[in-house]
Amino acid sequence: MNIKNLQKMYNYALNLRSPWLKRWDEARRYTIPATDTETATLFDGTASDAVDNLAASIYTLLTPPESLWINLVRESDMSPDADIATSVLRANLNDSNFYTTIHQCYIDLCVYGTTCLFMAENPIGADSAFSFTAIPMTDIAILPNAIFHTTTMTAFDVISKYPSWTPTDEIRKKIKSDPDTPLRLIQSLIGSEFVAWLDVGGDIENNIVATGVFETNPYLIFRWSLCSGELYGRSPVLRALPDIKTANKVVELVLKNATIAVSGIWQADDDGVINLQNINLTPGSIIPKAVGSSGLTPLSSGADFDVSQIILSDLRDRIRHTLLADRLGLLSDKEMTATEVLARNADMMRVLGATYGRLLHEFIRPLCERGLNILSRRGVIEPISLHSDAELKYLAPIAISASDTVL
Repeated sequence: MNIKNLQKMYNYALNLRSPWLKRWDEARRYTIPATDTETATLFDGTASDAVDNLAASIYTLLTPPESLWINLVRESDMSPDADIATSVLRANLNDSNFYTTIHQCYIDLCVYGTTCLFMAENPIGADSAFSFTAIPMTDIAILPNAIFHTTTMTAFDVISKYPSWTPTDEIRKKIKSDPDTPLRLIQSLIGSEFVAWLDVGGDIENNIVATGVFETNPYLIFRWSLCSGELYGRSPVLRALPDIKTANKVVELVLKNATIAVSGIWQADDDGVINLQNINLTPGSIIPKAVGSSGLTPLSSGADFDVSQIILSDLRDRIRHTLLADRLGLLSDKEMTATEVLARNADMMRVLGATYGRLLHEFIRPLCERGLNILSRRGVIEPISLHSDAELKYLAPIAISASDTVL
């Protein structure tokens, strides 16, 4: 790898990601606000509720917990035992934090359209060979065949993670004075080559923390849908964002109008008797007025916001439709006939068919390939390849729906 071109590639990746940051920030603020200030400006929870339901539906359809949703089938009698590999892979996934972490990724997938699951290898002796982390997309920048992961770690954590690293004299002095000194660490994976360096100014070559080679990519990046020429995916929330913002504004105006309806608008003659600064409009209060004056009189606001309910109802229906709340259901309210099941499966595949194919290619298959690679390297199973030794059979509910629809 040409280290001198690494900084150029990193800067180029950041420039390509830059236009998406504003879109992601808006999508997050209107669906999964992270601060009290953002929560205070969120007046309509339709999109938040729909995102939760959509993420839960994808979770159940794609990776149902404790379910036999993956299976390996031998290509020939000379192939390694696929049954053993399947059971070991399932057991390690079940014993890991996969099922708690993947739901975070599904929420990011529904909101941003792109998500990243980092699949690390645990030390020998751990309950599972795998460890998973959902990485925020604001920390990830991608290029074709290249991934850049930017994070901030303390100097002590960097040394613990990369014990072979030899800090420069300047950084060593900082670490000696304060081991909790924050360092900006950039980890890049270009093809199979890994380079980690500190973004402290100067040449990358003088600030390299670690280098290496990955047999399989630990960064599982998958997208909801993709337009030609783009690297980052588009989500249902991004498509529904104009309606989400409008509905939020309409509810805000309705609440303001409700405040006026409850407390009213009042007018009073400035007769030198009424002190407007001391008036408190509470039940049972007595407000003095000059003899012959009208005192406080209500002022009609002329506001008629009944039309807002029509607009709001239409907006909420469109939001739920775009976020698939009215088309995807976790459970049916009634028993269905075989014909109804087939019709529902056909509708589900019409809605999620393209997304299902993309997730199978970008997420499920790379997940299994890396898992099998880690297990075979540790000597738990015989080396097995999904390209020549075995075929991956995906048995999740959405895959069954797809096969039923074809039949």
